[in-house]
Amino acid sequence: MAADISVGVPEWVEPMLAKPDGGRLPQGHKWTYEHKLDGYRCAMRVAADGSTVLTSRNGIDFTDEFPTLAGVLAPALAGQAAVFDGEIVVYDEHGRPDFGALQERRGRYRKHSSSPRRTERFDDVPVRFLAFDLLRLGDQVLLHAPYDQRRALLEHLVMPDPHLVSVVPAVTFDALTADRLTPATLLERVAAAGHEGLIAKLRASTYVPGQRSEAWLKHPLIQTQEVIVCGLRPGQSRFTGILGGLLLGAHHPDTGHLVYLGDVGTGFTERERSALQDRLQALERPRHPFAVDPPREDVRRARWVDPVLVGEVVYRQFTRGAGRLRHTAWRGLREDRDPADVIAPHVRTGSPPAAESEPEPVTNAGTGERITVQAGKRRLTLSNLDKVLYPADGFTKGEVIHYYSRIAPVLLPHLAGRPVTTIRFPDGVHGEQFSEKNVPRGAPPWLPTARLARSGARSGLGPGTIEYPLLDELAALVWAANLAALELHVPQWTIGPGPTRRHPDRLVFDLDPGPGTTIVECCRVAERLRDVLVADGLTPVATTSGSKGMQVYAGILTRQPERPSTYAKALAERFAAQTPDLVTATMAKNHRHGKVFIDWSQNNPAKTTIAPYSLRGREHPTVSTPITWDEVDACRRPGQLVFTADDVLDRVGRSGDLFSVLSTKRAALPAR
Repeated sequence: MAADISVGVPEWVEPMLAKPDGGRLPQGHKWTYEHKLDGYRCAMRVAADGSTVLTSRNGIDFTDEFPTLAGVLAPALAGQAAVFDGEIVVYDEHGRPDFGALQERRGRYRKHSSSPRRTERFDDVPVRFLAFDLLRLGDQVLLHAPYDQRRALLEHLVMPDPHLVSVVPAVTFDALTADRLTPATLLERVAAAGHEGLIAKLRASTYVPGQRSEAWLKHPLIQTQEVIVCGLRPGQSRFTGILGGLLLGAHHPDTGHLVYLGDVGTGFTERERSALQDRLQALERPRHPFAVDPPREDVRRARWVDPVLVGEVVYRQFTRGAGRLRHTAWRGLREDRDPADVIAPHVRTGSPPAAESEPEPVTNAGTGERITVQAGKRRLTLSNLDKVLYPADGFTKGEVIHYYSRIAPVLLPHLAGRPVTTIRFPDGVHGEQFSEKNVPRGAPPWLPTARLARSGARSGLGPGTIEYPLLDELAALVWAANLAALELHVPQWTIGPGPTRRHPDRLVFDLDPGPGTTIVECCRVAERLRDVLVADGLTPVATTSGSKGMQVYAGILTRQPERPSTYAKALAERFAAQTPDLVTATMAKNHRHGKVFIDWSQNNPAKTTIAPYSLRGREHPTVSTPITWDEVDACRRPGQLVFTADDVLDRVGRSGDLFSVLSTKRAALPAR
């Protein structure tokens, strides 16, 4: 403990820290589970007269930065002093912790506090203190009391203003099992609420200041890492003149040496780029600060800085050999962290178990260029797995194959029996792309195909046939991904038996936002479509397109191939007549400004639509994603419904296949 100069305010207690749980949430009656929060760790120290000091994890006084929290708990204490451990958070408009908003608020506070006139607003973003532990109450120091006792005393206090202070939700393992629930179920609910994960705490554990204890185990839903800013890379193209990226370091967990962790170039706002560059200019130094020289190819154009600023990134992978964070995105500076406490991730031995559907490597040619894998019952040779197809994220062809392999159990049923049109990006999303219907030369002999009559309505190609690939098994999906077939498009009908086209089994409305509109306006149109389709006896399902818009589907029964288009067109035209300022049913692009185009024509048997769970060839590896109607109703910002490959794998792991209802609930189209 460290003495504080504030009269009557209890001493600061260095916070106890949690260890990672290694991906396995502990279970048993000895454990309690708390929500893991996305904010600033804070000790709230209250004197008997209500005077309050807020102290960060590394001992920084937060009180001036969060004045609305000073004294807020005094009414609950009836003249007693107290020390609370907790987190300061900001919520977004949907009640989810928003770390980015908290970081932006901090940046404005720094500008405000350094201004002689202090005219800059910083306190317009409401903050809330969420307490999860009670370390002192009156004259009673509770550090040696068991967690259950400290928690009971904390919960007994009446929170005077729930807008400013509350107690972090917690539930024991026994209470979960009494409700016929599991920790995994709780984790799903926490994820749906937008929290960062769970902290498992031993109910009998004492509070150990400054220690990272096995008694507290954290299970994050996303991988984050504190990093030390060691250098910057000037921006290029549209970022010319401002910061392009940061070079990152951390202390080796065994030696304590500062080691190079890689870089980060995404996740910044333009304001952050400018502000960081201004701040780092004063810290420049002639040489890098690492104990070992970083790879020369990684640090071209680098400018080095004193390693005194701590930030946080999210990342997808930590490479065991090189010790690099891969696919990073910036989350913001952590003024509440000390560089000496920033430790690099531990290198894990062995490999994580492969997903059941993932190709298993068989042989490696040694050059990294070609590798043979076992995909189901097939052996395939893959090549150029390190080739970057999404430069903004560093997302490689190997990761595309990994995604399609992992998502195969839910994707394949929606491709089965449907001729697939692929859009290939052999040189990545910034290179040339081309649509391919015919099976390319060199396709494996085991790949099933369907030879169908060509539709010449649009192409003018006249009679003829197309031999489509059928991606009905894991190996076929991996084969297509190895060709950089990022996008998979399918019709609303299947084939069989043999190369005969069946009647349509899906109805689709493609909602395309025109200039001046976004997926937010599409959601408002989708809600109206849902109501009409339900009234007509159908079961609608919504998906994002993975690009700008979305689709609304329903499973149907019909013997008239043209009937879905007729029905969809009539409905689109009705919506356009009812709300001409919001909806258009006209394909001409000059009619779409400020409106949502309901594209009914994708029900035409000659048309295809992006398949659910397909990647898109956009700036980032976004995915056409089935979503719930609650998510549609709650959408108020375009970013709420943007899902990447990793997001979708997590969603399917939590919620299963939201698109599967199309196969189980089909109904006849109404006769009108």
